Amino acid sequence: MTELMLAVMIILLLAGFPMKMPLISAAVLGFVVYFPELSLQVLIQQMIGGVKPAALVAVPMFILAADIITRGHSANRLIDVVMSFMGHIKGGLAISVTSACALFGAVCGSTQATVVAVGGAMRPRMLKSGYSDSFTIGLIVNAADLAYLIPPSIGMIIYGVVSGTSISQLFIAGIVPGLLIVVLFSIYCMWYAHRHDIPVLPREGWGQRFVAMRRALWPMGFPLIIVGGIYGGVFSPTEAAAICVFYAVILEALIFRSIRLRDLPGIALSTGAITSVVFILIAAGAAFSWTLSFAQVPQQIIEALGLNDASPMMILLAINVAFFIGCMFVDSIVVILILVPIFAPMIKAAGLDPVLVGVLITLQVAIGAATPPFGCNLFTAIAVFKRPFVDVVRGVPPFLLILLLVTVLLVIFPQIALFLPELAYR
Repeated sequence: MTELMLAVMIILLLAGFPMKMPLISAAVLGFVVYFPELSLQVLIQQMIGGVKPAALVAVPMFILAADIITRGHSANRLIDVVMSFMGHIKGGLAISVTSACALFGAVCGSTQATVVAVGGAMRPRMLKSGYSDSFTIGLIVNAADLAYLIPPSIGMIIYGVVSGTSISQLFIAGIVPGLLIVVLFSIYCMWYAHRHDIPVLPREGWGQRFVAMRRALWPMGFPLIIVGGIYGGVFSPTEAAAICVFYAVILEALIFRSIRLRDLPGIALSTGAITSVVFILIAAGAAFSWTLSFAQVPQQIIEALGLNDASPMMILLAINVAFFIGCMFVDSIVVILILVPIFAPMIKAAGLDPVLVGVLITLQVAIGAATPPFGCNLFTAIAVFKRPFVDVVRGVPPFLLILLLVTVLLVIFPQIALFLPELAYR
């Protein structure tokens, strides 16, 4: 059964069909061939059930908030405040890019929006300062991955819904690993700047810094709303997403006046188009996953790989390898929808913390967004920076190695991710 479904998916993918078609076709074919006694209504019910969880309401809300912010002034104000503190140190401009991606990721939760907003503003400055284009693009597409780890994270929402894990705990668990990546990227940027003798920018005075901080106070309200509100028990992640949209409209339309209220229907329409694609994938993935589970394919795969009696460390290694390879070729949401149900039995049997597993999976999804051949950040960079594929991927390897190092550290020292959730929910 598995071979037939995989063959159908590969053939349709090679034929150029969008990902939802291979998923739905493989699920329907497997269902009809192997369970002819069941009505197709069962599969349709699974698809509807896949998009019913209330937590999924947060997905279009965060996408809409990101759309509004990307068209406004929030990104530049966040970049300015980071530059005022980091620009004068060796590698400071590159460190500013990393920090700005973290801050903007905490505002919008979208890696692609981060590439567009931060990359569009910072790439010309870095090139002018002497950084190579390959290093600059490599830094931007990989630092944008922080939007997946630092809340809000659409990847964490999808994983939480599929696995039944607390999204609030996942959000909080992603903060420390995200900050660790910022530190390691910054160290590498400093080394690169020293090695290539990149000049530093003039030191800004405290007066200029206070002005930059004052201008960035409003955008910094986003992470306070998301993390502070959820951590403080004021509202749920779904409610936080709705409040973020309201805050984004107030900020960009009424305070900054960077967009007009009459622009909102067009922005909402754009969000609706993106959301429809995401929800179709979720529905198709739910049907596909149910078909695999009903046929006990996960158990067969576990037995074939000899993971029935594997140690928790070996299971974590298998999960990381599977998601890393999968996200190199297939959309991250699809990989989460397909692989999480397969690994769920062994995660439960091994007694692994689902929050730790969720952070590791989200990290692999983030790595996949910037890893050849099909990382979405790479193609966003190609479109935004108008550079060929080879030039875009040339600077990726050093940052990829750093992200893999963080993966290893999380596996060996799980408290890196679990410290804050245990502190918040003990």
